Amino acid sequence: MRYLLLALLITINLFAIEKNDKLFECTKIFEDRKNELLVELERIDEQKQALDALKIATEDLLKKKENDLNIREAKIDEKYDDVNKKEASIKSMLEENKKVLETIQNTKMDKVSQTYAKMKPGAAAGVISQIDDDTAVKILSSLKPAVVGKILAKMDPLKASKLTTLMTKIEEE
Repeated sequence: MRYLLLALLITINLFAIEKNDKLFECTKIFEDRKNELLVELERIDEQKQALDALKIATEDLLKKKENDLNIREAKIDEKYDDVNKKEASIKSMLEENKKVLETIQNTKMDKVSQTYAKMKPGAAAGVISQIDDDTAVKILSSLKPAVVGKILAKMDPLKASKLTTLMTKIEEE
């Protein structure tokens, strides 16, 4: 019985040691896993910090680019306004030049008309017969009807009718 009791005690002891070993192994596994997770958590935290730094750097870069674009856009708008002002100025000058040119042409035509008005109808008819039809029509249109009638009477009838037709078309326009 003693041996039996001793065997029982040894068995209980062995069972307790085995149980403690298993418990120790489980604790060690959990500790190892815990350490692995802590290392992984540190790595994730470092990556998060790196991402945050990258995000801040990217936002700063985007703000800088946006400011640069706003400055460029303002310069372009300023140049666009300058171009529009210059364009308006040029258009105004063109209109003014057209008026001056028209005045000069009218003055010139008045002088030419006065010259033909002072000429004898036969001489005026001979000269007008030799110039192009458009110029002849302009000259005749600027003269008084009585003078035009005398000049046309001295011209070749075909040329006179052609010029009369052209003058009629111009008056209709």
